[in-house]
Amino acid sequence: MADRRPEKSCEQACESLKQQDYEVAVKHCTEALLSLSQYPPAHLPEACQAEIDRIKIETLLYRIASFLQLLLICVAVLGEGLAKGDGSFRAVLCCMHLKGKLQIVSNVLSKSLMGESL
Repeated sequence: MADRRPEKSCEQACESLKQQDYEVAVKHCTEALLSLSQYPPAHLPEACQAEIDRIKIETLLYRIASFLQLLLICVAVLGEGLAKGDGSFRAVLCCMHLKGKLQIVSNVLSKSLMGESL
């Protein structure tokens, strides 16, 4: 069975960032945050709470770094398409919208980038 400790997920997120696998890093961060949410802060000793806070901050920083890198990749791809200036990028977007495919792309991007709806 997989190790579900928040510390392990945090370590995996860091490793995924090093390997430039940003979507996997976000996934590990989400797992760590979900795992940390199971610990009610009012019932923990101060030392345990300090450790949980440390892991949470690290996880959030890894998650932010992953999101920023994914955003930069998206901007580069979009910028490349728009820079051509031939209207092909806009035409593809319009065609996808008319065929109902743009919502699918939006859903996938939302899930992989933030786990939330755009």
